[in-house]
Amino acid sequence: MERERFGSRLGFILLSAGCAIGLGNVWKFPMMVGNMGGGSFVLIYLLCLILIGLPVMTMEFSTGRAAQASPVKMYHSLVPAKKPWRAHGYLSLVANVLLMMFYTTVAGWILRYCFYAAFGKFDGKTSDEVTGMFINMISDPWMMLVFTAIVAIIGTFICSLSLSGGLEKITKYMMVALLLIMFAIAIYGATLSGAKEGLTFYLKPDFSKITGKVVAGAMSQALFTLSLGIGSMAIFGSYIGKDRALMGESVSVIVLDTLVALIAGTIIFPACFTYGIEPNSGAGLLFMTLPNVFNSLPGGRIWGCLFFIFMTFAALSTVIAVYENIIACISELTGWSRKKTSLIVCIGMIILNLPMILGCNVWSNFHPFGLEGKDVSDLEDFFVSYIMLPLGSLTYVVFCTNKFGWGWDNFMEEANTGKGIKVKKWMRGYMQYVLPIVMFAVFVIGMLSYFGIMA
Repeated sequence: MERERFGSRLGFILLSAGCAIGLGNVWKFPMMVGNMGGGSFVLIYLLCLILIGLPVMTMEFSTGRAAQASPVKMYHSLVPAKKPWRAHGYLSLVANVLLMMFYTTVAGWILRYCFYAAFGKFDGKTSDEVTGMFINMISDPWMMLVFTAIVAIIGTFICSLSLSGGLEKITKYMMVALLLIMFAIAIYGATLSGAKEGLTFYLKPDFSKITGKVVAGAMSQALFTLSLGIGSMAIFGSYIGKDRALMGESVSVIVLDTLVALIAGTIIFPACFTYGIEPNSGAGLLFMTLPNVFNSLPGGRIWGCLFFIFMTFAALSTVIAVYENIIACISELTGWSRKKTSLIVCIGMIILNLPMILGCNVWSNFHPFGLEGKDVSDLEDFFVSYIMLPLGSLTYVVFCTNKFGWGWDNFMEEANTGKGIKVKKWMRGYMQYVLPIVMFAVFVIGMLSYFGIMA
């Protein structure tokens, strides 16, 4: 069967960026910035995108395009005689499933906030009352399950359609709409009374706050926001032609992804300092700040409804992209049709999101590894962000730069095929010898900081 193709370069960039953008930018990035000292974290994060994100993304795109297969079959195609590499393909499938085990639930939160905004539930509420609404929402497991199921159904339904006719076309409209509404709200955010204080916290580095924990967080966030190390980019590489060099395509995706993250911060932090909300409020930061912004806006209900609709688009863009990876992997393993696989993935993901849902309420006293303040979502994020993303990225780096893997020459030939920015020969030393050490350091520092061994 002939492999499906994107209908346009723009579709490829927007869908890849959509996978990267999602909640990693508009939910987790502001949360990480708030928890880790503001501008100092942002500075380290931007450096990590260039030094880590760009080369690893180029490698993922290259392996996917060369293999013309999903991650579970990629290594079979590229190095058929080197069977140990195949383990990473199967672990990539596991990692994508783990990611969606909490991501789908958070997307459900945003979808529910669409209804809150549309029916005026935030109208006239004080900051404390808005915070109380979020707490009440996550305390209700049944309604969380309903909205999680809706997200799973929408995501898998879109994936059940053709690549260019469904996935690509829908994502194009969603991403353009998201960018327009975010720009508009960011401009308004700059007029709030706490804008100067908020933007100073957000964009002015305080070098005294740069610790091992901040560096580890920035490194893991760079991998998380770009969905690197688990084949999420490799699958899109397998759907494109040979007309563009892949480092240039990676730059385009990363620039778009970073733009959205930075805009999200310019919306969130002025609101925090205007309405007296602590920047380190954690997972609920997005849900406790933006309703206050909309309450102060003329026509705030309309703006709030539009924003959370497009936030749902952002979340769905990642859900759809990662579901596509899961569906492609399972379909290639089983030979099932796209529609049958989509249905099974839908049912499976609803069930697998139950721990995340219950962890917010019924299981709220469960603390992974006995660490106070950690919950089920932290445990799932730990496996994805602190183990599978860094070790998966390390695997791509070693595979693409060494002869016992795919090898530098094969990687460079594939990455540089087509027009655009190319991988240079002088980059080999950094990618082959320095980057693996950096990736292993991300893993080790992440472990130490997560367990409180490193401050």
